[in-house]
Amino acid sequence: MQGRIPSAVVDGIDGCPITVEVVNTGVGTPRFVMVGSPDVTIRESRDRVRAALMSSGLKWPSTLPLTVNFAPTDVKKHGAGLDLPIALAVLVASKQLDSSQVAGFGAVGELGLDGSIRPVPGLVSLAEAIACDELLVPLQGGGEAALVRPGRVRGVDNIADLVAGLLGEGPLPPLIEPPIPTGDPPRISEFADVRGQPMARWAMEVAAAGGHHLLMVGPPGAGKTMLASRLASLLPPLEPADALVVTRIHSVAGLRLPGSGLNEHPPFRAPHHGMSEVALIGGGSGFIRPGEISVSHAGVLFLDELGEFPQKVLDALRQPLEEGVVRISRAHGSATVPARFQMVGAMNPCPCGEGGAEGQCPCSPRDRVRYAKRVSGPILDRFDLRIEVTPPDPAFLLGSSTEETTATVAKRVAAARAIARSRGVRANADIPDHRLEELAPLDDRATACLQRAMVAGKLTARGLRRVQRVARTLADLEGGHQVLTEADVTAAMMLRVRLSIAGNVTA
Repeated sequence: MQGRIPSAVVDGIDGCPITVEVVNTGVGTPRFVMVGSPDVTIRESRDRVRAALMSSGLKWPSTLPLTVNFAPTDVKKHGAGLDLPIALAVLVASKQLDSSQVAGFGAVGELGLDGSIRPVPGLVSLAEAIACDELLVPLQGGGEAALVRPGRVRGVDNIADLVAGLLGEGPLPPLIEPPIPTGDPPRISEFADVRGQPMARWAMEVAAAGGHHLLMVGPPGAGKTMLASRLASLLPPLEPADALVVTRIHSVAGLRLPGSGLNEHPPFRAPHHGMSEVALIGGGSGFIRPGEISVSHAGVLFLDELGEFPQKVLDALRQPLEEGVVRISRAHGSATVPARFQMVGAMNPCPCGEGGAEGQCPCSPRDRVRYAKRVSGPILDRFDLRIEVTPPDPAFLLGSSTEETTATVAKRVAAARAIARSRGVRANADIPDHRLEELAPLDDRATACLQRAMVAGKLTARGLRRVQRVARTLADLEGGHQVLTEADVTAAMMLRVRLSIAGNVTA
């Protein structure tokens, strides 16, 4: 007797279809053998499945010679999500269930020792990959699976009730409807709280409108973190395609999904500067997990204390920043994971933070040089906007003056984004080089202005294109005039100032 249950495992952020096969050979000594490249977690499932079946009043076939195969064999299998299909296939192979009673069903889920069925990471991707009429998933995570298989997902609470339903001795687990997007606004960090920082507020609005990377340099307490934490509130809701991709990534990463089941708003991530390269970029020894740059896909990645990140970790961002994906290769396989994020960096001008102010900075020249080399020139060049943030005037903080609210600024940002979408790009930062002359043409005076900046060494070739994209965003914020003027270019260069970091000047 043979039991066959379709299932899947996670590969990167995608699901890889797996067929769990259990056969009772009918000859030989009693045994339970697993083949088909299972990892340690799956090998341990034998004990979990046995305890779950016995505690649910079902029989464990200890007297039968059973062989469990996971097809295809050339794919490394991992995770506890194969517990449930193994249990069902074992019940068929031991004649406690008939193959016709499980026909058309796929399954994924981890078994508890008491027979309960627990959710596993990546249910959205797993549900997409499993070919079946109806999918059996943990009740707790059923909403995630129903996002991609509406009306064809049954939420299972425990294996005893499931088996009773399959035998016709009780109802089948209920079908789960996909969660309804709420349309609720995200938790707002009020932009009006930022006072006395007109240049920084302007730069933040431009960054939001064009999807541009932003670097802020200034002493501690100047407001860099406060500004960065409000950027996500200025961004428009995610497009449906982006929302589903973000939800898949967060599901695979094991992050809590919103009540609606779908991530409708851009994520905001602020990892600690002590994190490893694998944690930031993605990877892992067992199977490939998405890193912070993928978890922040279609949102904001805030790198506070940028100068404290190891240089190797920061330099690993170069390729994802250019291509919007990260390619991860390991001995057991490779994966391409989305990683299109908006990077915001904040750093002090020197290790102590005072930036060489006379009588205030104790940093030695060697300390300043070492600090400056933490962030390489190629990484600095990838910031479209670079501004110095100085402490605000106390009069603004203690006075009664008011700044524009998040809602007001977000309305202008949404209008600029709509203009960009009408040109066929998500945001102006995504305009490809070969379309710049078409979508961001320069008049003669603007061209001459950029030429002078390049001759003077103030701009690299990459910096030139980034200034042109920022100028396009500035024009869109003013109404969207087609040909960029010298005023647009000059303003864009004002937002890409030469920063004095640790006594060195960076172009």
